[in-house]
Amino acid sequence: MEQKHHYTGLSNEQIIESRKIHGENVLTPPEKESLWVQFFEKFTDPIIVILLIALALSVGVSCYEYFSGHGAVGVFFEPAGILIAILLATVVGFWFELSANKKFEILNKVNDDTLVKVIRNGNISQIPKREIVVGDIVILETGDEVPADGELLEAVSLQINESALTGEPVARKTTNPASFNKDATYPSNQAMKGTTVADGHCIMRIFKVGDATEYGKVYEGAQIDNSVETPLNRQLDRLADLITKTSYAIAGLIIAGRLISYFVDAGGLQVTDWIGFGGFVLQTVMIAVTVIVVAVPEGLPMSVTLSLALSMKRMLSTNNLVRKMHACETMGATTVICTDKTGTLTQNQMKIYQTNFYGYDDVVSTGTETGSLIAEGISVNSTAYLDFSDASKIKVLGNPTEGALLLWLHENGINYLPLRENVEIVEQLTFSTERKYMATVVQSSLSGKKILYVKGAPEIVLSFCKNIPVPEAEIHAQLLQYQNQAMRTLGFAYQVIENGVGCIREGKLAENLNLTCLGIVAISDPVREDVPEAVRNCINAGINIKIVTGDTPGTAKEIGRQIGLWNENEPDEHHLTGAEFAGMPDEELLERINGLKILSRARPMDKQRLVQLLQQEDQVVAVTGDGTNDAPALNAAQVGLSMGDGTSVAKEASDITILDNSFGSISRAVMWGRSLYQNIQRFILFQMTINVAACIIVLIGAFLGTDSPLTVTQMLWVNLIMDTFAALALASLPPNEKVMNDKPRKTTAHIINRSMAKGILSVGFIFVVLLFGLIQYFKHADITSLSTFGFTEFGRNFFNFGPGDGLSEYELSLFFTIFVMLQFWNMFNAKAFMSGKSAFYSLRESKGFLSIAVVILIGQWFIVTAGREMFNVVPLKYSDWGIIIGATSVVLWIGEIKRLFK
Repeated sequence: MEQKHHYTGLSNEQIIESRKIHGENVLTPPEKESLWVQFFEKFTDPIIVILLIALALSVGVSCYEYFSGHGAVGVFFEPAGILIAILLATVVGFWFELSANKKFEILNKVNDDTLVKVIRNGNISQIPKREIVVGDIVILETGDEVPADGELLEAVSLQINESALTGEPVARKTTNPASFNKDATYPSNQAMKGTTVADGHCIMRIFKVGDATEYGKVYEGAQIDNSVETPLNRQLDRLADLITKTSYAIAGLIIAGRLISYFVDAGGLQVTDWIGFGGFVLQTVMIAVTVIVVAVPEGLPMSVTLSLALSMKRMLSTNNLVRKMHACETMGATTVICTDKTGTLTQNQMKIYQTNFYGYDDVVSTGTETGSLIAEGISVNSTAYLDFSDASKIKVLGNPTEGALLLWLHENGINYLPLRENVEIVEQLTFSTERKYMATVVQSSLSGKKILYVKGAPEIVLSFCKNIPVPEAEIHAQLLQYQNQAMRTLGFAYQVIENGVGCIREGKLAENLNLTCLGIVAISDPVREDVPEAVRNCINAGINIKIVTGDTPGTAKEIGRQIGLWNENEPDEHHLTGAEFAGMPDEELLERINGLKILSRARPMDKQRLVQLLQQEDQVVAVTGDGTNDAPALNAAQVGLSMGDGTSVAKEASDITILDNSFGSISRAVMWGRSLYQNIQRFILFQMTINVAACIIVLIGAFLGTDSPLTVTQMLWVNLIMDTFAALALASLPPNEKVMNDKPRKTTAHIINRSMAKGILSVGFIFVVLLFGLIQYFKHADITSLSTFGFTEFGRNFFNFGPGDGLSEYELSLFFTIFVMLQFWNMFNAKAFMSGKSAFYSLRESKGFLSIAVVILIGQWFIVTAGREMFNVVPLKYSDWGIIIGATSVVLWIGEIKRLFK
């Protein structure tokens, strides 16, 4: 490039000194936790902690029984089962997240070896970007990436694409103080690292490198661990706390009650038979451990993990690539979405909104390649190109505004390239912020004559025109309309040049020209077609939408109007600029942010601060964005949503990537999250009913002096295997679109709501009464087949607290199977919970549910038939299987009748 001044740059000694003081031009990578640390973090889950304690107690008791000769190797089945439950829950979650992270490892790689032109020791040379130091003189041309933050020394027609930092595709830069834009996010005479030169060229002096650059600050902000607790984790922690306190209280009650009973029967506190007393204490501890194991839903961590993992996979089919499992459900709890404008709400590609070529439009629409002055003028008076290598999306190379004009030609069937190649360019003035126009003199292929083509700011172009086909007032009215819609406008003019007439003098157009106005065009970055409906769906679902953009207030408000978020009557306090936002203390902002709808001219850290302030207001925040500038906020939010064609840093900081860049996919993610939460609630309703019933049965047995009819291994089958299948069955239910009519749940709400608690306690109590009656009946009657069951004898023995004959192996197997089948049919009731519909509704769409139900049924038959010593069971007669399945199905029919009347 032509240099106006002579620059010598840094000497070798100055380079070394600068590197010592300011460091290298590289970004410090974040420290990553080792795989072992990541794995052991899974063991901090409160329910896993309860299981670890139960495992320690169970191992201790089993070792005592085995080494004292009171038990065989089979006593270790119980701790082995608990250990399997722990490992399954932790390993599966770790594996899924590790697999997802591997897919993203490549996204954060930064190429620091790109060559950059610098002036050092009076010579121009090329060095890797990483070797740039503070004080270096850097030369940049169109298409170059700015290697570090610097101050412009010279700038010719310079336009910088700052979308990676501010979301603004074109920022005009200049060294002329009179042309500085006071409202610009970054000073008009500075270029920032990570941005690219869209047009023109410049020379700049570096004043910040590496982590000290604006890009580096954004990158660092994207790596900060926000440690924001998700709503589901918070609710599961509260559930674990409740289960822990309840199970330990019941276990303590059993130990205290049985010891008091022992000493009352012994007639005092003196122990005479220490061996007998030791055996009694051991038996009491075993019962207490059994209660803890029974009370703790061992399958819950595994089931929640599987539900999230299954949703991860199914959400991918709706263009939501989930990286972190918790994000599946957290989307359903979202109360605020802070969205970027460029690339998220808009297409991030400038397009012609409307053309006003006075008397020439019919010529352009013919589709001929050489048919008009307009087509030739647009083609040759431009420095942009189109990349057709990707047939699905044409890419603009160069200035986005000029690219929009070339795309318009393409849409009208005109290829700009032959028009450009078939003419000879005589003279050219590229666009500059000082001139605000571009002019090109060509030897036209249309007439063979010289033609001057001019495009630029309409008011400037009109000032050169002597021939204007329509009244100027009409043109100004059109321009005002476009400007009120926050659109960019361009004016076009031409003149056939006679021989000897000079057009360009001293870097500008001559004053004696006689240009003819061709017309004006309006250019915009259009709103994505699906956005208004998606925004409306989110607002109807009780979610607040806030636009956070680096663009101007006028553009931001117009986009807000187009998507249905902003109207003319909005109060001023619903909008803030970045400067106003930065200047306000947190206390004042906390009073305004809930009503805030648009934050314009925002810098990257403004968005992060907004997210953190909203979280202080107990809001669950999701952030959408596609640029590096969005990364800190994406990381700080409970859910970060990056766009599929966004920057690698944005994707790395996010939890979910929207592959189709559609805001509509975000509303579908909310629907998936809410449906998933309902499915988790259904599973908890199902599992806690089992646990309440089993816990009370063991408690009653402890105080009646009878052995528990349910062994720990049987409860592990119910809590771990059967419940895991049940979780898969419930998680396989299709999402319910009606959840979008509900408001977001409160973050303080307990995961077990009032109707769930009522259902758990009432159904659990009914099961306890029935199962207790069966224990009493089996104790006083020798049952070898349920075909001899008598209701009269069942009622008579219910209150018979005599010692009885105990329960035979066959009776214990009957009891275990009846217990499981009651829960099996209750799973269908759980499926219908909160749906307001029959359990049989949409079974055709729930093939996974039916398949897993059949697997549970077959699994129970296999356990009873082949489990023998491990599960303390014997095979049942087929007639008894039929009676049990038919009789226990009453649970489902009662539920159906109840739902029918509701």
